[in-house]
Amino acid sequence: MSQAERGELDEFLSFFRDYCADDIATLAQHYPKEKRSLYVDYDDVYNFEPDLAERYLSRPGEMQEVAEEALRTYDLPVDISLGQAHVRLRNLPRENTIDIRAVRVSDDHIGSLVAVQGIVRKATDVRPKIVEAAFECQRCGTMTYIPQNDSGFQEPHECQGCERQGPFRVNNNESQFIDSQQLRVQESPEGLRGGETPQSIDVNLEDDICGRVTPGDHVTVVGRLEMEQVVSGQEKTTVFDPYMEGVSLTIEDEEFEDMDITEADKKEIIELSNHDGIYEEMVGSVAPSIYGYEQEKLAMILQLFSGVTKHLPDGSRIRGDLHMLLIGDPGTGKSQMLSYIRNIAPRSVYTSGKGSSSAGLTAAAVRDDFGDGQQWTLEAGALVLADKGIAAVDELDKMRPEDRSAMHEALEQQQISVSKAGINATLKSRCSLLGAANPKYGRFDQYEPIGEQIDLEPALISRFDLIFTVTDQPDPDHDAQLADHILTTNYAGELNTQREELPASNFSRDEVEDVTEEVEPTIDPELLRKYIAYAKRNCYPTMTDEAKQAIRDFYVDLRARGADEDAPVPVTARKLEALVRLSEASARVRLSDYVEEEDAERVIEIVQSCLQDIGVDPETGQFDADVVETGTSKSQRDRIKSLRELITTIADEYDDEPGAPVDQIIERADQVGMDGGKAEQELEKLRTRGEIYEPQGGYVRTT
Repeated sequence: MSQAERGELDEFLSFFRDYCADDIATLAQHYPKEKRSLYVDYDDVYNFEPDLAERYLSRPGEMQEVAEEALRTYDLPVDISLGQAHVRLRNLPRENTIDIRAVRVSDDHIGSLVAVQGIVRKATDVRPKIVEAAFECQRCGTMTYIPQNDSGFQEPHECQGCERQGPFRVNNNESQFIDSQQLRVQESPEGLRGGETPQSIDVNLEDDICGRVTPGDHVTVVGRLEMEQVVSGQEKTTVFDPYMEGVSLTIEDEEFEDMDITEADKKEIIELSNHDGIYEEMVGSVAPSIYGYEQEKLAMILQLFSGVTKHLPDGSRIRGDLHMLLIGDPGTGKSQMLSYIRNIAPRSVYTSGKGSSSAGLTAAAVRDDFGDGQQWTLEAGALVLADKGIAAVDELDKMRPEDRSAMHEALEQQQISVSKAGINATLKSRCSLLGAANPKYGRFDQYEPIGEQIDLEPALISRFDLIFTVTDQPDPDHDAQLADHILTTNYAGELNTQREELPASNFSRDEVEDVTEEVEPTIDPELLRKYIAYAKRNCYPTMTDEAKQAIRDFYVDLRARGADEDAPVPVTARKLEALVRLSEASARVRLSDYVEEEDAERVIEIVQSCLQDIGVDPETGQFDADVVETGTSKSQRDRIKSLRELITTIADEYDDEPGAPVDQIIERADQVGMDGGKAEQELEKLRTRGEIYEPQGGYVRTT
C-alpha cells in the first residue's frame, strides 16, 4: 500500500470513529445475514474533510476500496470480521445529481460518482454472479482460484499441481458468488418538455441492494459511470454506451406525504384552514384562467385531498381515492383543467386516449436482450406509474373499447393483474383517475337523453364516483362574462410576456401585477400542494352521527323511490361509498378530524347535481341508476319488452305469412306507447343486436 493510500485509510478510520461508530456497531451485530452494508451520507464526509469528499466523487473506484479496507480494519469490541461488508455513499449534493440525458464525456462524468433520478422501467431477476472461481483439475484434483471481473470469464492456463493444461471444472461449492441484478432507469415523465422521448440508463447492482425495486418505482441511484463498447454483430464499433455500477439505491416514491413541510409552512397551512371561505379559496386556486365551473373545481379539489383508505381487520381494503369524469362539448376547458390538476399533484401521469393502448395503460411484457440473453421483462404502464397520485386521461372516448376495459380492475381494486408470457404479477395502481371525454356525436344533442349520448361502456362509467356533464349553451349574460374573463386573461399574459421579453417595456411592474392579480390563483400552487400533503399526512377524519344520518337519509330516500315494482332503481350502493369518500375529503379540506353534517350536505349537493344531469330517465323524470349502470333505462327496457311481445302477437295473427309485417308493427306501435318513428328506431336496434331477424323483406320474427 502506497503512502497516499495509507493516509486515506487513516482518514476513513478517523471518519468512521467520529461519525459512524453506532452504525458500525449495529452492522456488526447483524452481519452478514440481515445487514451487509454501511450507509454513509455525503454531507458527513464533507463536514469531516472536504478534500476527502471531493476525491471520493472524482475517484470512486479506488476510494470505495480504501473505505471498505478501513471498515475491515476498524477496531470492533467483539471478535467479528466485516470481511465482505460494503460502504455505500448516498445523498449526493444537487450539483452531482444529473439528468440521464445530460451524461457527457466532456463534463468528466465518466469515471466519477453521480446520482440519477428516474423510474424503473425494467428489472431482471436477481441472479448469482461469480466473483472468485475455483477451478478443479480433472487429472490431479488441485484447486486453482482466479478472481473474476466484468471483462469476461477468466480460466487458468495450467494446473498449479501437475502443471498440465487441464481439463478444468468449476467447483461451485468452493467458488464465491454474489447476487446481481440489472435495472433500466428512465427519466420521469414529469420533468420532460413536450415532445421529448424519455432516455434511460442501465444500472448494475450487486449483493444486498438487489431485488428491492419493481418496475414503476421512482428511484435515486448513486453510482460510478462507466462505458461499454457497442458491438454490431461480431464487430466492435467506435461508439460506447454509458452505464452505471450502482453504489446505493433509494426508493423515492414522490407522493403527497413525502413533501418537505417546514414549521413556517405548517403555521401558514393551519392559519389558512381556519378561514371561513376556505372552500371558495380552494376553488379559486384551480385553473383560474378557466371561467366558472365552481362545482367541478370543488370536486377536483376533493379528489386531490381524497377520502381515507381503510384497512379492515379481516385484511380487506376499501379505497379512498376518488374517480371523476368530465364529459362535455368541445372548447369548454376540460383538457385545461386536467392539465392544471396534473401540475398540482406531485405524482401524476397525463395521457391522451388516442395515443394509449391497454398495455401502455397497465403493463407490457417485452422480450429483448436486456440483461443476459433473451428474457421476458415487465414494463410499467401509465396507471402503475401514477401509483399514489393522479392519472389524467384525456379523450377517453377516442380509445378502443378493448383498451378501456383494461382500466376496470385498476379503478375498483386499484391493482393490475398481469398474466403474459409466463409472468403472473400484480402491480399496484393506487391512483385517482380524472377523465375527460366528448359525447357520442361530438356535441350534446339537447333533444336526446344525455345518458344515451355517453359513448362509454356502462361497466366503466359505473366505477366513476362523479360524472359531470359540461354543455355549451348560448346565454348572453354568461357569454359576456366569459368573454371578459378570456380577454382579461390574455391581456395579463400579453403584459407579462412583453415585460419579460422586452427590456424597454412601456408597462411597469405594478401595472402588470394589477392586471395579473385578477387571474392569479387565490392560493399559491406550491402552498396548495403542501396543504394537501399536510392534510393527507395528518388528517384521518371519522364520521359524526349527524353526518352518517344525513348520508343515510339521502341514500334511503333515493332508494325508496324504486320500492314500487314498476319503478326504476334510483342509485346503487356504489354511490353510497362515493358519498362517504367525498365527505371525508371535504373534512380534510378544513384539516378536521371529524366529518360534520356540513360536509355531508356539501357532497350530497354535488352528487345530486351529477345524478340530475345523467341519472334521470328523460321519459319519466325519475332517477334511474340503470341509465348509467347498464346504459338502458327501465322505461326503455319495458318498451323493448312490449315491442317484442307485440311482434310475437302480430306474427301469430299472420301465421300464414313469413313473420310479422313491419308496416303493421309500426301502425300498432301506439299500443306499447311508441310513435311510428321511435318504433322503427327500436326495430333497427333489435335487428342489430340479433333479437329479431328478417325471414323475408318487410317481415320480422323474434329469435
